[in-house]
Amino acid sequence: MAVATQENKVVGQMLVILYHRKSLFPPYLYTHAHAYGEGFYAPDAEQNAIFPLLLRSLTIHLHKRLCFYIEFSRMSKKMLGYREFRKLGYVPIAWQEIHNSLHSKLPQERLSDKQIAMIEKMKKKGISCREATSPEDIHRYHQLLKNYYRLKLRRFVPDETFFQKLSTSSNARNVIITYKDKVIGGYTCIYNQGNAFLWFSAFKRKTYIHLHPDTMTIWQALSDAQEQDAQHLHFMDAGLPLKNNLYREFILGFGGKPVTKFRWFRFYPKVINLLLHWLYKD
Repeated sequence: MAVATQENKVVGQMLVILYHRKSLFPPYLYTHAHAYGEGFYAPDAEQNAIFPLLLRSLTIHLHKRLCFYIEFSRMSKKMLGYREFRKLGYVPIAWQEIHNSLHSKLPQERLSDKQIAMIEKMKKKGISCREATSPEDIHRYHQLLKNYYRLKLRRFVPDETFFQKLSTSSNARNVIITYKDKVIGGYTCIYNQGNAFLWFSAFKRKTYIHLHPDTMTIWQALSDAQEQDAQHLHFMDAGLPLKNNLYREFILGFGGKPVTKFRWFRFYPKVINLLLHWLYKD
């Protein structure tokens, strides 16, 4: 964390989360720093003057620690800090975010007749859902997440204790989708200030393709968010806005709205930054 003070008073702070990633298969070992947002500032603070100081301090500190790459996401404004990021060698990459509005229409009103019929058919086959609160359910859900994200290097799955603690919070829910007591899908949703945020989701789409666990998982997340009186459900990572982004197209099939924002990346090896600058020219 970087902290800015003025006359012994904290006027701004910026927090990054360090992920230490390692695996034997595929083999890798590195540290990834991720900051969500531009930090927090006192009401009377000059954010435009403080933000560059915090950003520079954190960047230098993480570079000295040989952090493989630094990532900033969920900035409140798309162009916020553009000049400061560029000066420090960060690369802006357009990133897709999707949210579903739940206040203007019911979730089922945004589905096609085919989707509604398929969901009802799967329910009749015996697919059900429940909140994972017991140690056994959380363990099975955690195993599903680890297997699902094993080859997705950018996605970090916390240890099982993390999800156990989430299950005791009134602002979070771990939900599993089951078929004959086998976990075929699941998700973690956070509820804050009238909004729901889909943090993790996983499903055994290939193993149980005939049961459509991907559709049932996302549909349940939307239904739960509505029951929790959330105004929107935010999908926190829909990936790059590529034409053939299958996950994005799948999510948009539930009536969501796409929004493109910048994510800022800075890699320790300069050659990677140069390559990204060339690939993602403005």
